[in-house]
Amino acid sequence: MASHGVRRFKPVEKTPEQRQQELQKIDEYKSLERQVSEKVAQQEYTDETLQGISDLLSRNPEYYTVWNYRRQVLRHQFSNAGDSDEEDSTKKIAELIKNDLVFLMPLLRSFPKCYWIWNYRLWLLDEARRLLPLAMSRQFWQEELVLVGKMLTLDSRNFHGWGYRRLVVETLKQLGTPTESASMTQKEFEYAKKMIGANLSNFSAWHYRTKLILRLLEEQSASDDERRKMLEDELTLIHQALIDPYDQSLWFYHQNLMCVFDPAVASRTMAPNLSTSERLQYLRNEIEAIQEMLDGAEDCKYIYQALIECTLLVSKVAGSLSTDDRAQILSWLSELKQLDPLRKERWLDFEKTLPV
Repeated sequence: MASHGVRRFKPVEKTPEQRQQELQKIDEYKSLERQVSEKVAQQEYTDETLQGISDLLSRNPEYYTVWNYRRQVLRHQFSNAGDSDEEDSTKKIAELIKNDLVFLMPLLRSFPKCYWIWNYRLWLLDEARRLLPLAMSRQFWQEELVLVGKMLTLDSRNFHGWGYRRLVVETLKQLGTPTESASMTQKEFEYAKKMIGANLSNFSAWHYRTKLILRLLEEQSASDDERRKMLEDELTLIHQALIDPYDQSLWFYHQNLMCVFDPAVASRTMAPNLSTSERLQYLRNEIEAIQEMLDGAEDCKYIYQALIECTLLVSKVAGSLSTDDRAQILSWLSELKQLDPLRKERWLDFEKTLPV
C-alpha cells in the first residue's frame, strides 16, 4: 500500500535480543519515572531531581506532567536565589533560566512540533520578565526572536514556530517603546515577505502577512489613499505569485484579499472606505486577470472557483446578479463538475442556490 505517494514497507521483524533491549529500556524508564515522582512528592527539589526530570523529558517530551515537575523545581531554585543580595540574586536567576533554555534546544531540534516544549519555553521567558530587570529580560526575548528565525529557516512551514514568533514579537513590543513597537511591525512585515519569496507555498507566512498589514496601517494612521496603495501592492504580489495557479495556499490569500470588496466585512479590512464603483472596478479587473490565467491551465479548478467567487461578489456589491454573469457562472460550474467529480453534488447544490 502507498500513502501520499510514499510506498509502505513491511516492518522488519525484531530479533529476540532487540526485543529484550526494548523491554529493558521500558523498565528503566518506569523506574526513573517512579523515582522522580517520589522525589517531587517529597519536595526534594534538588539538582539530582532536576537531572532525573531532564532524563525523562529527553526520552519522552510529550509527558506534560513532568514539565510541571520541572516548573516546581525551578520555582524553588528561583526562590532560593532570591535569598541572596539583589545583584547576586539577579545573576543566579538569569543563569538558571539561561541553562534551562539551553537544555531545551536539542529537544526542539528533535521534536519541533511538540506543544509542551514550546509552552515551557514561553513559561521560562515569562519568568525572566517577572523576575529580572527590564533590560535583562528584554535581552532574553530578543535572543528568542533570533532563535525562532533560525528555526523557521530550517522549517519555514512549521506553524508552531510561526505562532511562537507572533507571541515573542508581541511581548517585545510590550517591553519596548512605542517607536520600537512600530519599527518591529515594519520589520516583521518585511520578514514575512522574505519568507514568502523563499517559498510561495508557505501558508503560515501569507497568514502572518494578513495580520501584519492591518496592524501596520493602524500604527501608521494610514490615509485612504495609503490603504488603497497597500491593497494594490498586495494584488500585484499575489498575481505575481499565481504564476503557479495550482498552489492552493496562494488562493487562500487571494480569497482573503477579496474580502476587501465584500460590503459585509469591508470595515474590518485594509481598505474599508472604497466606494461602490471602486469595488466594482477592482472586481471586474480581478475577473479579467484570473480569466487570463486559464490560458494553459484550463484544468485548474481553483481558477474557476475564484472566478465564481469574484462574480458573486460583483452581484453582492451591485445588488443583483446580471443575466450575463449568471450564465458565466453556470459555464464555470459546468467545468468544475468535470474537473472535480468527487464534489459534483456540492456544485449541483450550489447551482440551485444561484438567484434567477
